[in-house]
Amino acid sequence: MWLHRTLLSGALIVAALVIQVSVLARLGLPGAAPDLLLLVVIGLALVYGPVGGCLAGFSAGLLADLAPPSDHAVGRYALVLCLLGYAAGLLRSAGGQIRSVVTPLLVVAAAAFSTTLAYAAVGALVGDTAARHVGLPGLLVTAVVYDVLLAPFVVPGVTALARRSVRDELGGGFGGGGFSGRRRSRRGGLDRRGSIFGGGGSRTGGAVGLGSVPGFGGTERPARR
Repeated sequence: MWLHRTLLSGALIVAALVIQVSVLARLGLPGAAPDLLLLVVIGLALVYGPVGGCLAGFSAGLLADLAPPSDHAVGRYALVLCLLGYAAGLLRSAGGQIRSVVTPLLVVAAAAFSTTLAYAAVGALVGDTAARHVGLPGLLVTAVVYDVLLAPFVVPGVTALARRSVRDELGGGFGGGGFSGRRRSRRGGLDRRGSIFGGGGSRTGGAVGLGSVPGFGGTERPARR
């Protein structure tokens, strides 16, 4: 059940990390950099729920902590994205369907603000004061603006792929070759006019059904004298 989700989440996280490190981090934008990993985690969490979002967030954050040129303590961003994935997963609707365009944007804005603040708070606890020199208010504003502008190009695609993986799991486990397929075949075999009683025969009569056999509903022909 988790195979499709794990493969898809891993591929999206690795692709987002590569783009984050090689492209977005080198743009030289003022303030914070657009956080593609955050958007991928939000998209997965909105479909997979709190547990899947928590696992995706921890994995993405841990890879970001280990990827060069990381200059902070390992586990710092993993903790932040883990909490984010769990919180975003609590907003999952029935079937993972997003019924409003505004909802993901609000989630992204709140997530960008809270993760930047939480990242700075965790850094202060471990002795990292880089946010003070850069300016925390500027980081908060730019993080929200960049992530909200990038969200319409990332979150819908991630959620669409995640919903497709869920449908594939349901179709593979309960589709044509699964439970419903066996149920249909069993129902077809025991049908009142099914082939188990002969081609075109019925349960109580017919040219080649069991009705032609004495003792199964057929009329026993008297023996000729």
